[in-house]
Amino acid sequence: MSTSVKAKSLTFDEHTMWVELDDGRSLGVPLAWFPRLLHATPEQLADYRISYSGNGLHWDQLDEDISVEGLLAGRRDMTQHQGKVA
Repeated sequence: MSTSVKAKSLTFDEHTMWVELDDGRSLGVPLAWFPRLLHATPEQLADYRISYSGNGLHWDQLDEDISVEGLLAGRRDMTQHQGKVA
């Protein structure tokens, strides 16, 4: 899946990361999908950067990288599910 949709900004509430996309959509993603984000402080959550291309979200302090393409495909943190058979 290839996408030209880019992230413009992020906001958070108690349970959700909201990604504003450049096509006008807002994507709500449960923080529970990304345990590092779920357990982060508000200050750590606010310390993110959007890649120059707009395709990736990164938190240095949390060692977390999330792709916009993955979010649009409904993918969560795969490190929590590796080695498990569905």
